[in-house]
Amino acid sequence: MSPVIKVDVIDGLIDQPRHFHAYQLTPGIARLTASLDHPDGSRWQSSATFLVGEDGALDPDTALPLEGDWAESEPMAPIWALRRITPPVDPTFSDTLQPRHVTLSITDAAGQTADTVIIQRFLAAGVIRHEVRANGLSGTLFSPSGDGPHPLVIVLNGSGGGTPEQRAALLAAHGYLGFALAYFKAPGRPETISATPLEYFATALDWVHETLHPRNGFIAVAGHSRGGELALLLGATFPDRVSAVIGYVPSAVIHGTLRAGRPDEPRDATAWTWRGQPLRNIWQDNPHADWHAFDHPAQPGVHIRQAPAFVNVERDAQSLAAARIPVERIAGPVLLISGTDDGFWPSDVYCQRINAELTARQHRWPVIHQQNDRSGHAIGFPFVPTTEIARVHPVAGVVIDGGGTPAANARANRQSWAQVLDFLAEAVAAHREET
Repeated sequence: MSPVIKVDVIDGLIDQPRHFHAYQLTPGIARLTASLDHPDGSRWQSSATFLVGEDGALDPDTALPLEGDWAESEPMAPIWALRRITPPVDPTFSDTLQPRHVTLSITDAAGQTADTVIIQRFLAAGVIRHEVRANGLSGTLFSPSGDGPHPLVIVLNGSGGGTPEQRAALLAAHGYLGFALAYFKAPGRPETISATPLEYFATALDWVHETLHPRNGFIAVAGHSRGGELALLLGATFPDRVSAVIGYVPSAVIHGTLRAGRPDEPRDATAWTWRGQPLRNIWQDNPHADWHAFDHPAQPGVHIRQAPAFVNVERDAQSLAAARIPVERIAGPVLLISGTDDGFWPSDVYCQRINAELTARQHRWPVIHQQNDRSGHAIGFPFVPTTEIARVHPVAGVVIDGGGTPAANARANRQSWAQVLDFLAEAVAAHREET
């Protein structure tokens, strides 16, 4: 008999876990391989070997690999362990909504093979994608199927800019209006983060409220990295319009333009303005500002881990106080997600401090800090490759070590996404009761 691979979900959303089993294998050493031909033209692959017993079956849910690209007994390990073996042909498709087709193959001790293809989608059935260019805004709206009104989540990218369509589309799959709002490096927006006015986001908040009529007026803001800093800042600046805040690896203070500003300005230049005035950032006139760790690796031959520069700059108490985000003004629940090995900046320390400040001030809404052990900066949705620990910054072109390990980052993706969905469901329910 020939080997057989069976998968419980062949075609589904990318955040759906899959379980697969192989049968009718020849006892002995078998190799399991996953391969992905990414829509951007890059090719990815992972593999591991297993000992197959006399029953001829392999269950990756429980079987530990003998050797290979992962060491865990996890059904989705072949996917998060995928490693890029050829570069993209067209990088503009790296964050596309096109579905991903992953081929799972197994070769048993007799050289017999079996394979199957699973499809990971970003767009659920019935979700409608609509580009938004109204009122000077640049973004993409994803509307869920079914009768509304629906609660709404504004999704923000970090210092790479662009439009975070994948996360917004997945939120729409779970019943939310997902509004991927761009603020730089996107159609109709500047190429850099420099002097971005908060009035732009006030316009967005007004537009979604007046045009989309979210359920009971519920509007959450969810941002990653600099977008997490921004999400907290928006919640503190517009507490009457922001119902909940989600900060993925956020900052507790306002930073300068850093790597995302114009080439002709210093890194401590203004990133955010409000009512025509620059918001003070922690790097300005700071005697402890030291850019060495920001520019140089700790030792030759490794990638830059810039987090030490962010720790050092906080030694100046006056600058720290002046740049602090007044999170106590947020009028709603707050979810903070951090990694203990964040190589970009110390998100775990930032989140611990925010949590402590809100607790000390008896914040009347829930505050949750999910601290992910040994994970790095690139925390998002689950069941995607997590092997690119060091990445090229989209604006600066510098390779930065984001921290973590593939297994820890995959676990953080899985656990944080579940936490986000639970947090939003509870926040929507509590908001309904309040209104």
